Amino acid sequence: MDPATALRRIAFLLEWNDASPYRVRAFHTAADAVRALPPGPVDAARARRLPGVGPVTAEVIAQAAAGTTPSYLARLETAAGPAARAGWGLLAAARGDCHLHSDWSDGGHPIEEMAEAARALGHQWAVLTDHSPRLTIAHGLSPERLRHQLDVVAACNARDGSFRLLTGIECDILEDGSLDQEPGLLGRLDVVVASVHSKLRADPEPMTARMLAAVRNPRTNILGHCTGRIVTGRGRPPSRFDAEAVFAACAAAGTAVEINCRPERRDPPDDLLRLAADVGCLFAVDTDAHAPEQLHWLTSGYARAARFGLPPERLVTTWPRERLLAWARPAAG
Repeated sequence: MDPATALRRIAFLLEWNDASPYRVRAFHTAADAVRALPPGPVDAARARRLPGVGPVTAEVIAQAAAGTTPSYLARLETAAGPAARAGWGLLAAARGDCHLHSDWSDGGHPIEEMAEAARALGHQWAVLTDHSPRLTIAHGLSPERLRHQLDVVAACNARDGSFRLLTGIECDILEDGSLDQEPGLLGRLDVVVASVHSKLRADPEPMTARMLAAVRNPRTNILGHCTGRIVTGRGRPPSRFDAEAVFAACAAAGTAVEINCRPERRDPPDDLLRLAADVGCLFAVDTDAHAPEQLHWLTSGYARAARFGLPPERLVTTWPRERLLAWARPAAG
C-alpha cells in the first residue's frame, strides 16, 4: 500500500484501540505531509524532513514506499483481528461528511479551504453547515448571509466538477422545537443538521418534546450531537430526554442520528448509540470540523459504527451524492 494509506490505516487502528487523539493525529498529519513526496522509494531520513513527520511515522513511510507492509501496521493488525479489518472496510466506504464549519460562523478557515481539504481526503462531497442566526456566539448566519453563502458555494462548485460542496446549515432547535431559520430558505438547502445548543439542562419532558418536534420536521435531515455532552476538560453532562422515543421518531421520519466525531463530544454515548441502532435509525458519521485537519476525525466515528455492526447502507455518509440528495430532499428529486 502507499504511505498515505498505511498511515491512515494505523490511525484507524489506534482509534479502534481507544488511543489518545494526539497519537492518532500524528499519523493523520504525516499522511497529509506525504502528498508532497513523488512516487517511489524514500528513506526515513528524507521523510523526517517533511513537516509533522517524526521517527515512527518516517519509518512507516519508508517501509510502505519500499513496497512492504510497515512493521508498526502489521503489529496493530495482528492484535486487532478481523473485526477491526471489517471496520477499516467501513471507513473505506466513506463518501462524504454532513457537518463542517467555515469562517462564516465559528470555523477558522475559508469555505474554499474546507472544501479542498475534504476533496484531498478523498471525499466525493461534503456539506457546509455553518450555524443559524440565534447562535450569536458562533456568528450564526442571518437569512441574508446564508443566501449570499449559497452563491459562494455555487461559485466554488463551478471550479471543480468532480467534488461537490453541498449547501446546508447546523440549525438551532429552539425551545418550542422549531428550527432557527426561514422555512423557505431551509427548503433551498441540500442538507439540514438540527442541534440543541441552549437550555441543555432542561427537564427531560420539555427536552423530549423539543427534540421530537425537530426530528419530525420534514426540513430536518440529521439530529446533531444529540446529548450535547462534553467529555474532556471540565466536561458537560448529557442532556436528559426520552432517547427511545426520540430515536423511534427519527427512524419513523427517516431522520439520521449523527455520530459526532469531535474528540470532546463523541456523541451519542455507547448506550444511546446501541439504542438508536436497535430501533433502526440511519446514521451520519460527521466530523463537525472547524478546521481542515479536523476532517480526519471521521476515523473515530467509523470505528464506533463498526463496533456496533452498522452496515454502509445505514450510514448516509457512505452514500453517493445522488442517493444522499434523493434522501435529504425527496420532493426536489
